[in-house]
This record gives sequence, C-alpha cells and structure tokens, in this order.
Amino acid sequence: MTIELAEPRFSPEQHHTHRDVTGGWLRPAVFGAMDGLVSNFALIAGVVGAAGTGGKAAVLAGFAGLAAGAFSMAAGEYTSVKSQTELMRAEIAVERRELARNPEGERAELAALYESRGLDPDLARRVADGLSADPEQALRVHVREELGVDPDDLPSPYLAAASSFLAFSVGALVPLAPFLFGASGLTMAVVLSVLGLFGFGSAVAAMTARPWWVGGLRQLALGVGAATVTFGLGHLLGVTLT
Repeated sequence: MTIELAEPRFSPEQHHTHRDVTGGWLRPAVFGAMDGLVSNFALIAGVVGAAGTGGKAAVLAGFAGLAAGAFSMAAGEYTSVKSQTELMRAEIAVERRELARNPEGERAELAALYESRGLDPDLARRVADGLSADPEQALRVHVREELGVDPDDLPSPYLAAASSFLAFSVGALVPLAPFLFGASGLTMAVVLSVLGLFGFGSAVAAMTARPWWVGGLRQLALGVGAATVTFGLGHLLGVTLT
C-alpha cells in the first residue's frame, strides 16, 4: 500500500504583508504634525504669557508661526530628501559601471556575501550565477545588498515636502483655532492642544505597534513641557518690558 503525501501548496491567505517602513510619507507627516502643534502651541503660549491676553496678537503670532514653520519644514524636507536621493542615484550609477566593467568580480563578491551568511560555497556560487544572469536584476541585488536601498523605490522629495507642509499646517491650526473664534485666554487652546498631542502620539504609537497610551502620554508630556517653558519665558519678558 502506497501513501502519497500531498505537496504543500501556497495559500494566499497565508501570505503576510508588512507596512511601509521606508518613511516615504510617514516620517515627514508625523514630524510635521507634531512640530506644528508643539511649536505653535508654545509660540502662542509665549505671546499670551507676555501680553497677558490673546486676541489679535495671538492670531498674528499663530498665523506667522504656521506659515513660517510650514514653508520651512517643506523646504527642509525637500532639500534633505532630494540630496539623499541624488546620493543614492550616484552610488547606484557607480555600481552599474562596476558591473559592466568587472562582472566576474561582482559575481564573486555576491557569492562571498551569501557564503558569509551561511550558504555553502557551491550553493552561494550558483545563487550568484543565477542572479547575475540578468544585468538589471544583478544591479538591483547588489544595490540592495551593498547600499541597503531599493533602486525601484527611492524616496520622493516632492512627497516628503507636501506631507510635511500639510501636516505642519494641520498641527499648527489646533492651538490657533480658538483665537480665530474670539478666544482671549489660553484655556481652549490648552484643551485642544492637549487632546491633539495625545491623539497624535497615540496614532503614531498605533502605527508603530506600540501601546497607544504610552505614545500619547509621551507626546503630551513633551508638548506641555515646551509650552509651559515658553509661557513662563514670555511672561517674564512681558513683565520686564512693561
């Protein structure tokens, strides 16, 4: 009697996916929203602390902080990511030229890499030979292994700049909103900022698989601390100047 064992089959339900960890939009968006809320909250608190009231001074300071911060963040993110991408492309070009100039040496380098990771020499050589058969595939493999980047998925400076600009603006509007509707004190700005800080911190923690309340409390403590110090400095400055 012969028993045939069924070959294991791949089921789509068994396939797992990963979140984007390259930071294409998440890093500038999160950093922009946090920075916008904290910096504008601190700025408005400092102005109110110096003047003793909100009103037009708080609105002007809030809009100035929003505009200056949003454009500064966008320009900084664009320049940073553009420079990083240009450097990556330059290194990819170096690897492409080396593959064309010395394919055998690059193939041996790839085999040595896989051997160092635990493959036996013969298998490592055969894997390197197979991957090197297609020049474009060989380039992708070498770039990923040696530079740690995906040549087909380089970060976009435009996406980073836009994400940063929009996120900073949204964050900066949170403490400014009460003054746009006639508030003269910090009470509503504090309430909205506290909720915003905790909410942003919780959302980031949830996206990074950490306890939501830990991220919320950490961001709340940092934001309130910055605003408290700025309010105190503004109050001392206001007393000194008057």
